[in-house]
Amino acid sequence: MTMNRETIVNISLALLLLAIPLIALQLNSPFYVTLATRMAILALAAVGLNLALGLGGMVSFGHAAYFGVGGYVAGILAHHAFSGLPLDFGLFQVPGTNMMPIIWVVAILVSGLLALFIGAISIRTSGVYFIMITLAFAQMTYYFANSWPAYGGEDGLSIFVRNQFPGVNTLRPLTYFFICYAILLAALVLFAAIRDSRFGAALQAARQNEVRVATVGINANRIRLAAFVISGMITGLAGALYADLNRFVSPSMLSWHMSGEFIVLIILGGVARLYGPVAGAMLFVMFEFLLGGMTDRWQFFLGLVLLGVVLLARGGLVGWLAGRARHG
Repeated sequence: MTMNRETIVNISLALLLLAIPLIALQLNSPFYVTLATRMAILALAAVGLNLALGLGGMVSFGHAAYFGVGGYVAGILAHHAFSGLPLDFGLFQVPGTNMMPIIWVVAILVSGLLALFIGAISIRTSGVYFIMITLAFAQMTYYFANSWPAYGGEDGLSIFVRNQFPGVNTLRPLTYFFICYAILLAALVLFAAIRDSRFGAALQAARQNEVRVATVGINANRIRLAAFVISGMITGLAGALYADLNRFVSPSMLSWHMSGEFIVLIILGGVARLYGPVAGAMLFVMFEFLLGGMTDRWQFFLGLVLLGVVLLARGGLVGWLAGRARHG
């Protein structure tokens, strides 16, 4: 019964996110379509982190590294497609492209390789050491991008024309929202499939008791590393979408502030909850938009809400809504 109530909450959140841009167009307010697209992309990035943090118990404070790398993949490939000059890797050259499917594949692969490298080192630690080493690697990527003059350095890199998707006009805000929304739903299906699989059960068991998992012959570190890589891939894909949304990529996408935002989204929505990232992203963007126009210190009020969630609603917004449905 509890699962059914949470499913109702999940469906309601999915429909609400879908309704926002449709209502916005009816009211002739295209800005809200972009706002809904930002919700979907941030939710996608948080779905990736939720796999590592929620299911695996790996509190990564460096997921902005994959988010930013995905963004730079989109920006660099689009930049070379616009200029007509290939990427020069010395022994071989790679042409640029403005086709979204190709960019997404490259973003996923590059983010996955980075997550494999960082994860292989990070998962040997635990607790605060894991948090700090993921943060350290993310800051290394941030400073690298910040001092990379070929692609704008600290000024960032512009994407002059939004990249293309076969058969549709991505310049239309509603079309681009549907693309991001469909990818978000696909990521949620993947998350649910992993959570309910034998792999997901082993991952959650490793989070709860690594010794017992080892006694049945399961290598906890391999399970964690695989989850960490998949997590980085999903967040990297979100970064590519985010770069196209803004038509701009900068080192700020790699900063520790962005990593902190992803963690806040998950806590607000509900750690390990399927639609926790969606609820958290919607709440976060609404706070940023509504209160950001009133005061530069809108994060203070968000902090109060976050404090209330931590103290009074451990299951986040999704858990609280499901509980209300149970008692209603």
